[in-house]
Amino acid sequence: MANDALNLNPPNATLHISTHGSDWLWAAFSIMLFTLLVAVGLNFLRPRGTRLFHQLAIIILATSSLAYFSMASDLGATPIITEFRGDGETRQIWYVRYIQWFLTFPLLLLSVLLTTGLSLSDIFTTLFMAIFIVVCGLVGALVQSTYKWGFYTFGCAALFYVWYVLLWHAPRTTFAADGAFRTGFRISSSVLAFMLLTYPICWALSEGSNVITATSEMIWYGILDVITGPFFLLFFLFQLNAVDYSAFGFTSGKYTDTAVVGRPTKAQEAGAV
Repeated sequence: MANDALNLNPPNATLHISTHGSDWLWAAFSIMLFTLLVAVGLNFLRPRGTRLFHQLAIIILATSSLAYFSMASDLGATPIITEFRGDGETRQIWYVRYIQWFLTFPLLLLSVLLTTGLSLSDIFTTLFMAIFIVVCGLVGALVQSTYKWGFYTFGCAALFYVWYVLLWHAPRTTFAADGAFRTGFRISSSVLAFMLLTYPICWALSEGSNVITATSEMIWYGILDVITGPFFLLFFLFQLNAVDYSAFGFTSGKYTDTAVVGRPTKAQEAGAV
């Protein structure tokens, strides 16, 4: 079946994705959606009270699937006049991608940092920096003048803080269960830190300087999102299987398999009314 997305939803800018670019986005969407279904299945295989990391993965993958469905359909972009190499032409800026990152980037960091001995204040500050990076990227992409590089600089400065936490501060904290997940964290944080290095490079060559085409931008970002999303999350969850979940101290106080003896359930209370 032919991909008719660009005919049904015509591009709104001069420099836009091609049909081949849309094809790749549909492929990335399929990977996101399939991994989401896998994560849901793995979640139900876990005992109740031990599903935190799996449910964070579900939220990340659900958000990414929706974003890639939108982009593959050529929806969720706005035209911006290019600063370089465009002669007044407009380029598609995909705000839906930044909405995706606004939700998924902090949650991805949260998943990794919860396995460490970092304080809540350190974790929250790191999550704020992740949101700050995404906001700087979006605003910079929407700015038509050279001032966009100011936002780019602010975003890169915040990214250095995230790297510091992932590669220096967090590995030196006290891990639960005598450091049972220390090696797993070092591997996960190193992979994530390396992938984060490539995002600002893609931004500089696409939304920033208009060096690569919109289709090349989609392919580049798509590869990065597939690696840091489905592939990384499955790898991360696989590593957690070898660790006793109770070592993290994450147990739900809301769920019990049986009703508390001597205390009427909500259903019983309703029936007594």
